[in-house]
Amino acid sequence: MTQETDVDAVIRQRIRSLRLARGWSLDNLAGRCSLSPSTLSRIETGHRRIALDQLIPISRAFGTTLDALVESAGDEDVVIRPQPGHSQGLTTWILSTDDGLHGKTVAKMRITPERPQQPGVHPGRDWFTVLSGIVRLELGERTILVHPGEVAEFSTMVPHAICAHEGPVEILSILNHDGGVAHLHGGARPA
Repeated sequence: MTQETDVDAVIRQRIRSLRLARGWSLDNLAGRCSLSPSTLSRIETGHRRIALDQLIPISRAFGTTLDALVESAGDEDVVIRPQPGHSQGLTTWILSTDDGLHGKTVAKMRITPERPQQPGVHPGRDWFTVLSGIVRLELGERTILVHPGEVAEFSTMVPHAICAHEGPVEILSILNHDGGVAHLHGGARPA
């Protein structure tokens, strides 16, 4: 099969799978995208060539984007092999792709007591869970100890610093764009 044929087959399978997952008949989908049930049937079975002017209303009917409907089905982006990044007292592994899930970056961080403890602020919210060790979260005037298995979520407009308490800690964090800039390597300031 050619690459174009492979892509067509994936798109056809996605359309059928999305329709069936919603419990829609061909008539239901047809009513939502202004295409005839017979046209949709021929698209799904490969008896009709797929055209862009058909894919746009189909993707809208499913409440998804055209990009999501036609994206590559390759498995090259399934496994992420993070490389550690290092700065004083901090090792970071980025666990998400460049585009991240809904603009978020997932990172594993190992923080040691040598990490500078300069509080920072940035727009948004931070979320992390402690994998090992005890985190000392400096949040405004408060000091909060976060233990393994516990989760912290807070406004990042409050001055904050995530520090190791009595030894190294490992956390899993989900950061928005501003959090990524502030907390990850190459960021404007440590937090």
